[in-house]
Amino acid sequence: MSVRIGIIGTGVMGADHARSLGKHVPGAILKAVYDADATRARIVAEETGAETVAASPAELIADQTIDAVLIAAPDGTHQELVLSCLAARKPVLCEKPLAPTPGECLDVIAAEQKLGKRLVQVGYMRRFDPSYVDMKAARRSGQLGQALMFHCFHRNVSAPAWFDAGMAVTNSAVHEFDIARWLLDDELTSVETFVPGTSQVAAGSPVFLVLSTAAGLLVTIEVFNNAGYGYDVRGELVCEKGTVSLRQPASIEANAALARTIAYPADWRPRFADAYRLQLQAWVQSLHAGTAHGANAWDGYAASAVAEAGVRSLAEGRQIRIELAERPALYSFSKSPNMS
Repeated sequence: MSVRIGIIGTGVMGADHARSLGKHVPGAILKAVYDADATRARIVAEETGAETVAASPAELIADQTIDAVLIAAPDGTHQELVLSCLAARKPVLCEKPLAPTPGECLDVIAAEQKLGKRLVQVGYMRRFDPSYVDMKAARRSGQLGQALMFHCFHRNVSAPAWFDAGMAVTNSAVHEFDIARWLLDDELTSVETFVPGTSQVAAGSPVFLVLSTAAGLLVTIEVFNNAGYGYDVRGELVCEKGTVSLRQPASIEANAALARTIAYPADWRPRFADAYRLQLQAWVQSLHAGTAHGANAWDGYAASAVAEAGVRSLAEGRQIRIELAERPALYSFSKSPNMS
């Protein structure tokens, strides 16, 4: 039987998820959608074949005909909505962040621990991107020796005026925090955040972070949200005997005017379209199998804790030690290629 899913939030990501569930993910039925903008919710429902438009998040979560919930609502609502799903004992896939603060993430962890099983998955979709999956497989093969460093670049075309350097850490770099932990099978233990001396800590400022892991590996992250030329994510894993680099997926290469060009996407969605689809497929498969998959509530907490330390480093101009709570046994590291 198909898993019946309800979506809370039908903005950019919620609508994309609705289209994927409605057309590209076998074993799932898009049962209902909800959005604070009822007109937008109705348009998405009509486009994707969702059976109903819920009057409220509470109504959608309580609906006995809905087996699982996908949350793509504004960040500030995530904790409350996830806790409501847990109270109803319904599996939930929540877009990042799990909650606005590490403390609120710990509240979710406490609620899930009381249930004694993992029902929460956080939408760190890069874990399902084929290039990152292949990079992790190369590291685990042992052929390149011990991993030493992981270099990350995360660039956008432009940032809105309200998007400051702190948000570059909490909203953009969190993807690198999560993928570094997943790729290296290790926790991040310290962070130092820098901005160029000629740059103001303002909208779109380049931000550079240097992090270390419990095993002594180094991670560097550049976030530049006003790069201008396109959406560009890169990564290079440096090991004792060689390196592994991500390759940008591209469907065409153009030749004209004495130049060979490959276009950059305008935002993150084309670059990670496969990752989002594969994430949804894995989530639905895990619902059928009754097993947890993907980034869990602890992963959501860890990413938020690193981000909080990164913002503090930016404000104080020094390296900050990342202090995590004791990891519950429910969230122990796994050797599955798409889990931590």
